[in-house]
Amino acid sequence: MNYLQEIKKWLGEITEILLLLVALGIVVEILFGAEVLFFGGIVGNLTGLLTTLGKEGLVGLIALSIILFLFYRKKVVA
Repeated sequence: MNYLQEIKKWLGEITEILLLLVALGIVVEILFGAEVLFFGGIVGNLTGLLTTLGKEGLVGLIALSIILFLFYRKKVVA
């Protein structure tokens, strides 16, 4: 069972790194425009995602709340 805890730990750390890369991509795209090689299109993709969630009404609100719950849930201390 210790393996599952290690996998969860690694996945959590990878997710944090990916979120930091998304934040960095947003800043780079705002500063240098959409012509940046690796970070191009992040702002457009996020805008499209938010537009889609906004058009869906209640379903979009539920999906957004589930996503936020998964990112911000507290870890259970065993």
